[in-house]
Amino acid sequence: MVLAALAFSFVPPSVPFGGKLLARLVILPLVAGAAYEILRLSARRRGNPFYAAVVAPGLWMQRLTTSEPGDDQIAVAIEALRAALGGDLAARREPLPL
Repeated sequence: MVLAALAFSFVPPSVPFGGKLLARLVILPLVAGAAYEILRLSARRRGNPFYAAVVAPGLWMQRLTTSEPGDDQIAVAIEALRAALGGDLAARREPLPL
């Protein structure tokens, strides 16, 4: 998030909407690639406090925007999997093998 804000701040506010859109489309793959490499590097150096601090805001955001699925959501997912796999598995009601 911080990386994207920093990168997109280089687009001047005087640029018309179409120019801003084009600039964002060009910058977006660069931001995504840089973020991926930072996450990869931080995963290799888990014990380093610097990398833990760099990754922490993203993990906080993930904690805010995600939650464990409820039992009803899990039941729907299982039924969808059964339907997708087809055959006699769709008719069975016993637990799926894990």
